[in-house]
Amino acid sequence: MATQDPEPVPANGATSNPELDIKKLHALPSEQQELYLLTFSSDLARHVASLDADGASAHQIYIKKELFQIINLASPPPTRVIRENLGRAFHGIFSKGDRKLLFESINELIGILNGTGKADKDVRAKHAAAHCLGAVFEAAGDSAIGLHPLAATSLLRLVKFAQNHTGLRATVLRAAGKVFKGVGRSVEETVARDACKQGRALSTSDKSALVQTSACYLLEQLIRHTPFFDNSTDFDKLQTAIWKTIDSASASVRHAAASCISASLVKNYSETAPAEIPLARSKTNKRKSRKPTDMDGDEDIIEQPDSPAPKKSAARISFTVPTLLKQLSIQYCRPATSSRARAGIAHCYLKVLQGLGEHVVETKYADIARHFFLDILSNPTIVQNRYRTLSSRRYIAVVLETVVGREMLGESGQLNAARFLVNEILKDYPQALKERPEPSKQTLIGALSTLSSLFDSLGSATNVIADSCRDALLQVLQHPSYSVQVYASSCLRSFVLACPLQLLPSVTICMNSVNRELGLLGGPRQSPRRCVGLANGLSAVLSTSTSQPLHGSVDVNSRVLSQATSLLKSSSNSDLRISSTQIQVAWILIGGLMTLGPNFVKIHLSQLLLLWKNALPKPLNKDNMVQRNVLELSFLAHIRECALGSVLTFLEFNSRLLTLDVTKRLAAMLQNTTMFLNTLPSKKTTDNVSERLSPVLQLHDFDLMVRRRVLQCYTKLVDLSPAGSSEVLLQTNLLPFAVAAFADPDNYTPSSLGIAIASSAGNFESIWEVADNYGFGVTGLVQGYDIEPLPGEHDAEDKHHWVTRHGPEAIIDRTLLSPICSAREHDSISLYVRKSNDPFNLPNPPATEVVNSALQLFAICLPLQTPKIQESILEQITSFLSAGNLQRDVHRKSAMMVNIAYALLGALKVAVKETRSAAGDLKGSAVEKVIQELLHLFIVLPDPYVRKVAGEALGRLCNSSGNSLTTTEVSYLVDQIVANREPNARSGYAVALGCIHSQLGGMAAGYHLKNILGILMSLGNDQHPVVHFWALDSLSKVADSAGLTFSSYVTSTLGMLAQLYGADTHNAESAVLASSNMELDLPTPAVIARCIDSTINVLGPDLQDMAKARDMVMTLIGLFKAESDVLITIESLKCQEHLSLYAPGHMNFAVYVKQLQQAIESNATQIRDMAIDGLHNLMRRDTEEVIRSGDPGLEDQLWHVLDRQPEHEVVRNIIRNWLHQTGLTDTATWVQRCHSVLTKTKKVAEVEEKVDTKPKGGQTDLQDDEVAGFAAAANAPGEDNTAAQTSQELLKWQVRTFGMDCLSELVAMVSKEAAFREEAPCVLALQKRVADVVRIAFSASTAGVVQLRIRGLKIIDQVLKLFGKTPDPDFPEVTLLEQYQAQIGSALTPAFAADSSPELAAEAVNVCATFIATGIVTDVDRMGRILKLLVAALENFSSESEAAAIGDLKGLSSNAAVMVKMSVFSAWAELQIASAEQKYLVDVLRPHIARLTPLWLASLREYARLRFEPDISSMGSASMSGSLDTIYAALNRETLLKFYQESWLNLVDAIASLIDEDSEFVFDALDGKTEFTEEASIPSRNPDHINYRDEPVAFFFVLFGLAFEALAGRPGDLQASKEQILEILQALKKILRPSVSGHAIYQEVVFSETMDMLDRLVLTEGLQVQTVIVEIARNLCLGHPSAKRTHATPDGDEHLSDDIEQLFELTRIMVLVLTGLVPSLDESKSSVRHDLNEEAVALLTTALSALVDAAHVFPSIIKTDLHACILHIFATILASPSCQTAVIPQSLPIFKRFVTSISQTAEPGSDTSNQLRATLVRFLRTLKRAQGREFDASVACEKNTILTTTILLSSASAVFSSDDPLVQRFVEELFDCLGNRMTSKVAAGCCRSLLLLAKKSSLETTIACQALPPLLAFLTTPSDVEGLDESRSTLAATLVAFIGTLQTPAQRLLASKIVVPALLARVGWEKKAAPETAGRLLELASMDQAAFREVVQALGTEEREFLQGVLRSGQGGRREVEEERGEPSIALKMNFG
Repeated sequence: MATQDPEPVPANGATSNPELDIKKLHALPSEQQELYLLTFSSDLARHVASLDADGASAHQIYIKKELFQIINLASPPPTRVIRENLGRAFHGIFSKGDRKLLFESINELIGILNGTGKADKDVRAKHAAAHCLGAVFEAAGDSAIGLHPLAATSLLRLVKFAQNHTGLRATVLRAAGKVFKGVGRSVEETVARDACKQGRALSTSDKSALVQTSACYLLEQLIRHTPFFDNSTDFDKLQTAIWKTIDSASASVRHAAASCISASLVKNYSETAPAEIPLARSKTNKRKSRKPTDMDGDEDIIEQPDSPAPKKSAARISFTVPTLLKQLSIQYCRPATSSRARAGIAHCYLKVLQGLGEHVVETKYADIARHFFLDILSNPTIVQNRYRTLSSRRYIAVVLETVVGREMLGESGQLNAARFLVNEILKDYPQALKERPEPSKQTLIGALSTLSSLFDSLGSATNVIADSCRDALLQVLQHPSYSVQVYASSCLRSFVLACPLQLLPSVTICMNSVNRELGLLGGPRQSPRRCVGLANGLSAVLSTSTSQPLHGSVDVNSRVLSQATSLLKSSSNSDLRISSTQIQVAWILIGGLMTLGPNFVKIHLSQLLLLWKNALPKPLNKDNMVQRNVLELSFLAHIRECALGSVLTFLEFNSRLLTLDVTKRLAAMLQNTTMFLNTLPSKKTTDNVSERLSPVLQLHDFDLMVRRRVLQCYTKLVDLSPAGSSEVLLQTNLLPFAVAAFADPDNYTPSSLGIAIASSAGNFESIWEVADNYGFGVTGLVQGYDIEPLPGEHDAEDKHHWVTRHGPEAIIDRTLLSPICSAREHDSISLYVRKSNDPFNLPNPPATEVVNSALQLFAICLPLQTPKIQESILEQITSFLSAGNLQRDVHRKSAMMVNIAYALLGALKVAVKETRSAAGDLKGSAVEKVIQELLHLFIVLPDPYVRKVAGEALGRLCNSSGNSLTTTEVSYLVDQIVANREPNARSGYAVALGCIHSQLGGMAAGYHLKNILGILMSLGNDQHPVVHFWALDSLSKVADSAGLTFSSYVTSTLGMLAQLYGADTHNAESAVLASSNMELDLPTPAVIARCIDSTINVLGPDLQDMAKARDMVMTLIGLFKAESDVLITIESLKCQEHLSLYAPGHMNFAVYVKQLQQAIESNATQIRDMAIDGLHNLMRRDTEEVIRSGDPGLEDQLWHVLDRQPEHEVVRNIIRNWLHQTGLTDTATWVQRCHSVLTKTKKVAEVEEKVDTKPKGGQTDLQDDEVAGFAAAANAPGEDNTAAQTSQELLKWQVRTFGMDCLSELVAMVSKEAAFREEAPCVLALQKRVADVVRIAFSASTAGVVQLRIRGLKIIDQVLKLFGKTPDPDFPEVTLLEQYQAQIGSALTPAFAADSSPELAAEAVNVCATFIATGIVTDVDRMGRILKLLVAALENFSSESEAAAIGDLKGLSSNAAVMVKMSVFSAWAELQIASAEQKYLVDVLRPHIARLTPLWLASLREYARLRFEPDISSMGSASMSGSLDTIYAALNRETLLKFYQESWLNLVDAIASLIDEDSEFVFDALDGKTEFTEEASIPSRNPDHINYRDEPVAFFFVLFGLAFEALAGRPGDLQASKEQILEILQALKKILRPSVSGHAIYQEVVFSETMDMLDRLVLTEGLQVQTVIVEIARNLCLGHPSAKRTHATPDGDEHLSDDIEQLFELTRIMVLVLTGLVPSLDESKSSVRHDLNEEAVALLTTALSALVDAAHVFPSIIKTDLHACILHIFATILASPSCQTAVIPQSLPIFKRFVTSISQTAEPGSDTSNQLRATLVRFLRTLKRAQGREFDASVACEKNTILTTTILLSSASAVFSSDDPLVQRFVEELFDCLGNRMTSKVAAGCCRSLLLLAKKSSLETTIACQALPPLLAFLTTPSDVEGLDESRSTLAATLVAFIGTLQTPAQRLLASKIVVPALLARVGWEKKAAPETAGRLLELASMDQAAFREVVQALGTEEREFLQGVLRSGQGGRREVEEERGEPSIALKMNFG
């Protein structure tokens, strides 16, 4: 299936079936024959798989022939993989096709089985036939019922035949099992009973683990599929056998045995099991609830009618849940049961509960939990042995917490379980009712641990039962048992994390209780233990406040600290025991406070150092110590241990405070403590209880606990210490102290007598099986092949070895790997110093923890020492190992070896920089030699775990020491492998070679590659499993690390791997018993698959070209897919994932997707995660394609995976990616998808029984009818009462919350799109679905979980913002959202209820504001409760009252109050900002605005204080006098900043908008005058409107500073986002006006910083931002102090140079904007940053206009420079081709304004005159270039240039002299343009402008003189150029108007004499101009009658007649003229009679 073509090319054309070419096969060399057969058989199996039903029938005969041919092959005989392929082929043809050949095939196979030959080939043939027979019966057993007795007996007869062939025995039993499975209930009883008997015998007596598992499989199939064994006799026999079998070292055997017995128990489960029950009925009842477990192919069970009841009288068995579980617990609690058997029974529990199914487990949860707590945990056999207690606790945690709590129970089931644990178990302590006894200590521990896990899963959903939980937990905290207290504290911590609102009440109650109990200490009712319990609870709760800062309280923290310090001070006055309690409580509380982090701790650091110094003094001399009794010494040790506990938490959470000085002091204290430990007497035990400080603890225990703490603190301190402090730390006797702890042969507690006896009797094979919670002092850091990482190790996530299995079953099995069991009570500090989130990663016992810490300390410190010291320490270790007394104590020696191996590995890890610690080095030759010798000793040990550690260490040693050592080491290892045949040694050497290569990497180890590879390949072929497994593992490491250098070896490696995979020596079905047993739990096929993956990675994309290698890889992967072992499946998925990356074209995409889809459903977490990773990789490219390729339901599967693990980040990423890919194109589908997540129901595992379909309780608990109706409607799609399998349980709230997040993101994406295109398809699609979105948001906002409610409100807010102003498409007069007012109002109500949370209330306030601001309702009276909420909130928060509340939500912590307050203020600010557009809001705001303004400003001041003041509390304890809020401001700083950060901009904008409105009180408030008594406004100094002032308002710097900091901040550090920058600048524009800022902005420092920032923004931001910056710069110019000084100020003004600089800076910014827009302004670059679109043109004109405005106010001394600059800009724009169409028309008015303003006072010859002349030259040059037509826009450019030049001349005529040649040149150019059709029209307009200029100077007259002759000529001379008519008309009108501009009558007369004939001459050759000319003549006549008359009279007769004719043709025009002009025109008419 992995390759594209499922069928290989046929050998001959006759058939499409693959055919085996025997001749070709035998012609091949022998090693290739096996490969050929392997490939052929896998092709055959794949071919069968690809056939459909008809194909299978048609091809059956050919395929059967091929199959038998392979079975009967003499050589090469079929091996395991080939047998599997044959079996699959048989299964395929008979399950899909018809069954004609079934009997024939079965008979043939039986014939082979019964053959008489005993040769090897006969054995192999029988082996293959047995396997195939099983496969055939499994597929089609129901059609071959008659043959089953023969088949079964033939198979079972082979068991004896196969007594020397392990694999065959196992295959025979498994095949028999499949026969019974296939035939089902039709089996003959005698056959079944014989089989059962044989199965039982083999399961207990056979030495082979594989045979035992197969025997269990056989028994399980008999129980499941036949009715004969459901009676008590058979059940007892089965139990006897299974309890023997389950006590096995092999995990596989334990699992198979558990599966077998649990099948029987589940099958016979009954809800009610009376004593006598009618047989037939009981059987059908039982059968219904049977659930097939995960054995393959159970779906094929064919139910058949019941066979007659058995004739035997044996009683039919039937179990209820309690009796069923009792069967297991009786065996579990027998004293004789071994640890392995107990682990096996734990598997039985797992499988039984999974078999019973979710429904039964949920309904019977109480029985199940009680059974575990009472029958197991509280059983005396378990309780009296510590290891049994802890391992049982762990097993129960796996079953009850992980499997039942997390995987089986839904949300309501978890809630009911939590209710049961609280109400039925915890509340019985202390006993209140006589009939309900107090639960035992172990019961309480179990219940608390389970409850903790439920809280972690439920999260906020716990709120429903919060109060009762809190009361019960606080009660249990006072239990006398320390273990119960620690578990209760842990549970309380989980509870507070789930329900943050319970933090304050819990802390307060704990604190008061601690006070109460401490007060009782001296009296008769004292209970020191209760004090300690409450203190631990209080600390655990306090430690959560950093993760939920909203709910913590500074006040409480401070009180706890003062209480602790006063306790420490007063403890010296009490009796010794009371004093010890007081001190312990004090240090526990201080430890809890340390978790608050450096912001809290640094305030009290000096005080703490003093307290620690007093608690950890230098010990007195030895004599003094000798005189003290054990009680006193215990007391001294105890108080040191408590103090060091708080030091450890200090180091964990406050590493930032570790200065050199603090490090020194702490090191000294630790040194004092080690000295104290050394002075303790050697005898540390006493039998006199009165001399013990605690009845159960000896001085020895206190000594261990202090030692543990000292080592832990040292490790932390050395790891975290600042640079330069290593000398301080290393001058102590640290290393000897550490070495003594883990390697001193005498320094360990000898084991109990029982263990000593067991050890001498050889009852356990290795120290890992001692099971006494101590293991001869072995470390807890090595667990199987997993090695715990060092603190600060870089790749710590990947700490599991690939062989380590995961999941609940594996956790149970892993417990057996170590003699030590962890538990929370071993170290109460684990309550807040969590190593990881793994609930099973708990602290080890103190004695083991001492060893662990010593090892870690040794690892970090050794490399830092000098080589001499290193050598002596290592020599000491060597001498310890060779101590004489270890000869007798073998196990202590093993433990020491493990410890030393780990220590060396750790030190070498540090030396090769794998951790964050200082690396140091281990390069001294003597040091290397000692390490090498030790490791060579360890690498050959029989213990595989030590060998692995030693191998890893050797690799790192070579890496650290370099080439020469590597070369000698490699050759040593190679020589040893050749010489030493001992398997353990060879496997150790192989591991070392792999590690060396992988550590050095391809380059460094390239020299050794060939050598290493050769050895590993030959070891891979070794028959011994341990050798070949580790050799192949090393091979994969070598391939991974060699990279491309390995590619030349790929082909040979692949060939060998394929051969080994096919060989029977390299898998569990090997003939040799010992090999088979080793293979079972270290499967070689898995390591082969791993090697294949490595080779795929070596080849990478080259795979596409290497057909041969690729085909081999594909074939192997196809075979791996069929394997059942989890490890192989995982490796196979990895291979495929990498293949899909490198050679996607050669994979069948759809098949791969479907395979991943199946893997998602797997129960194994690892497989599930691998599959999801694979899907994630595929879906990154195209999610839709993957969804289409998979089977239907892939999307649901993803949601269900998320439901199993709500925090699964990869699944979340898949869905997010998908949303980003298709959210905008497929909006409606996404709305539907998010809706379905809210209503989707949980998937229930298939259990064959009727499920009660009533909805679960606790789903909708809503106060509002309307709400309840809505919720019911939302849930409606999930109801389906017909199908028994639908559950009414919704997905977990975390998943629904994620669904809401997706919807919110979708709306955000659409909103973003809408900002660019309002009519975008996605916007319209969402608009259509707006009803759904509101419904979804509504049902979320009324859900039971706060997080969902917040999301619901957030979506409502987004929808309001997006569609608030959209009209309803059906009724355009109303808005779209008006119809949803009621829902929105109802959605807001629960947010202010008592069970709400501050975050929810804050979000609701935002929604209120958005709702009012969008204008859905504009009538203030109709805003109803929404407005009331806002007003009430404002009233609550505007007064300085202590108890801030909003609605019914009371008791907010100070931080929460700030959060809600800020959201209220921000909401009102939003309304103020919106009121500029929405006028109705003015009425809403009017009553409150005067109150709001000072509140806004006060909030901004507070924000500024938090933002800018240095850490206020860094002053040390001196400032303890201030208020708490001031002292701890730094503690809350980060929290509060977040709230202010979100809303400060709104507040600034609101204030800015008020400044804009010029509200009086805003200036009062800004000046800090908040008393509104005086009505007078601020007196203005200037008469004009702008209120100029020199001093800024009081609040100016707060506002300005915040805005500036946000714009200039570092990225990531509260810096403004892109959207915010624009808003901030707009606000800044309003603030930077003289009435607010005075002259403050022009102070040099402020100004230069501001300019730098604006510069940066202009260069980096978009056009909108630049526009605002230009406006700011313009305003700053106009408001500049120098602008307001009169221009007559003498030039020597002292400020002038500064002013000039500042004004230049401001204009530079404007010019900078222009250079970004105009191509050629900046010579250095040719391209511009922005296209000249509408927005850019607007910005350009704004910038030009601003520059011109700035020019007005420039000091005269530098004006000229600026003018030159502006003229240059205009000239450049004019010459730029890109600016012609859009820019120049917009900029001409600005140009005119500018030229007019600068030329007002200028004269010819002045600077201005010269500048303008130079400009004119530039313009003429531009004109010339345009006339050359060299670029596209040249015509436009020509037109624009003559226009602009005309404007220049007309606006600045005063500066040009009358005889200026430039002017004359321009006029000539102008008339050239006039004669050109393209430019004529514009030129005519320009002529008109120039002629009609008011004649103020000689220039205008000169221009007129120069222009008239060519103009008249143009009018009177006929022209060939077409299209000039309009221009002539314009000019005719111009000439007439020109006469009007002449001053004297004489001039007018003269002009008329020239003009009139010219006009007539034009009509002469252009007749159609007559009417227009008539109009012009009349116009002339009306202007100056006398002159006109005189001209007419002077005309000749003909001309006069012609004139009259022209006038007549203009009749129409004349009438109009008459009507307009009145009398004079009539007079004229009379004259012309």
